[in-house]
Amino acid sequence: MTITLQETKTTIQEAKAVTKREAVYSAQVVIAALNESHGIGLTIAEMKDVLGEVPVLVVDGRSGDRTVEIAKNLGAEVFCQDGFGKGDAIAKAFEHIDSTVDYVVLTDADYTYPAEYVPEMVQILEEHPEAGMVCGNRFNSLCKDSFGGIFAVGNKLLALAHNRLNGLRLEDPLTGLRVIRRSALEGLVIKSKGFDIEVELNRFVERRGFAVLEIPIHYRKRLGEKKLKARDGLTIFKRILLETFVQD
Repeated sequence: MTITLQETKTTIQEAKAVTKREAVYSAQVVIAALNESHGIGLTIAEMKDVLGEVPVLVVDGRSGDRTVEIAKNLGAEVFCQDGFGKGDAIAKAFEHIDSTVDYVVLTDADYTYPAEYVPEMVQILEEHPEAGMVCGNRFNSLCKDSFGGIFAVGNKLLALAHNRLNGLRLEDPLTGLRVIRRSALEGLVIKSKGFDIEVELNRFVERRGFAVLEIPIHYRKRLGEKKLKARDGLTIFKRILLETFVQD
């Protein structure tokens, strides 16, 4: 379900003002990273600028560049993942999430997702207790210049399969920017190893009885080398099928 900017009770600017002035919630930012020295610093710095001194947890996939050094210099807590892939990194991060925080913020390390939307996403969860997760939707006019090509087409096709088979109505189910109510994650045992993690999160939160909402966001061109490959689409589609027909 998509919430437009007009339908929310606060604007992005108002939500940011509340966040900096008198935030009554707690949050933790989670970032999976692999050779993201170009974007990790800007990503963390922007999150802290928008949210204040929010704790940031980075799980690194044994980067060969300065990713870990930059993250640590900006105050992030850094863990090295045991296996490979984004799903494996998120699983490692969730092992170390502060159990007292209200919300978990997931974003990518390549500086594609603007942090300015996070306060509004949190505010929506504050105002909608039935919602367990708010996702940033890239399929809108704000992203027409930065989110296109074969990967956008692939995302559209996977979104269609996701919605038809998994029963969720999301325009952008594979987005990397999401704010999750921590209580909605209780009992989660992550099975995904790669870029199929978003499909698993969508389905898990929905099965827990929570609504999954979306807001339109801007999407920047990534900094550094793109990790997502065309073959990852098969892994994502397989996860869609598993979440549809196989229940643990």
